[in-house]
Amino acid sequence: MQNACSGASAAGDRFSSQGSDSMIGDSSIMRELKQDMLQIAKSQSTVLITGETGTGKELAAEFIHANSSRRKQAFVCINCAAIPDTLLESELFGHVKGAFTGADEYRDGLLVSANGGTILLDEIGDMSLCAQAKILRVVEKKEVCRVGSNRGVPLDIRFVAATNHDLEAMTNGGTFRKDLFYRLNVARIHLPPLRERAEDIPFLLRHYCRDLTRNTGSSVPEFSDECLRHLQSYGWPGNIRELKNMTEALFLKDLPRKIAIEDLPRHLRLFIENRADLSLPEREALVEALFSAKWNKSEAAKKLHWSRMTLYRKIAKYRIAGESPTHTPLQKNHM
Repeated sequence: MQNACSGASAAGDRFSSQGSDSMIGDSSIMRELKQDMLQIAKSQSTVLITGETGTGKELAAEFIHANSSRRKQAFVCINCAAIPDTLLESELFGHVKGAFTGADEYRDGLLVSANGGTILLDEIGDMSLCAQAKILRVVEKKEVCRVGSNRGVPLDIRFVAATNHDLEAMTNGGTFRKDLFYRLNVARIHLPPLRERAEDIPFLLRHYCRDLTRNTGSSVPEFSDECLRHLQSYGWPGNIRELKNMTEALFLKDLPRKIAIEDLPRHLRLFIENRADLSLPEREALVEALFSAKWNKSEAAKKLHWSRMTLYRKIAKYRIAGESPTHTPLQKNHM
């Protein structure tokens, strides 16, 4: 499978011809997500992938391509935020010789080079309105005109777009074209943040550790149970990318056979030290967090460094009723 990326290096790890190693994790949310993507891969529909920074949107696009009928053709990633408007047409559509100063030779654009394959329009939400209008025509017509030519070039391309922005909100605010949004929003994939699939963290760590030791001949280190427990409770604002970078940082020094809390980067050690709830039983910590947040579940989840989904599961587990904000925390029974 041919891969190219304009304006940015490819994110994450490369994977096998069917993309089997790209979407790592065995949580229920990941199993459902992979099944959805496999179904989408069978179609030729345009795909919109959303999710926070670092959740693996490019990997998801490659997974779809690798499991599609186009997998033997090119996969081209275009970082929309990295191409200035002044160069957009030349970069994407190509140009004929003499089309402008410096156009000394005929050139195919990135879109033509991906003919037969898949184009990922990464960071589509960062495109200017002017650039959006030019992309819209290509998505609609599946045809490009090289700069300096009036002759259209037909394209056989599958378009996949990715963004960490809320495009619906942007269309309402006038910063993203509604017509382009509706053209892109055919098959929709939303990638969950890592904090909502914390059970996948051990799988991801094992995968990255294996990669980092593959060419060294050294044994793959493990993480202590205590260390894993804290890593699974951390919020990971940078998501999978942050987790991968942390793993690489660990390998910059000599590691023990089993990685403990003291081996983690300083900001993670501080996070663990500052978690006051660690000394409390889980149910008591949950009730106190709810009380201090006046039963605002979003605030309570932040205090505990949990996702809202985890908070609701724990509330159900401990059968905590919807107490009012005037209630005080449960008192310990000293009788």
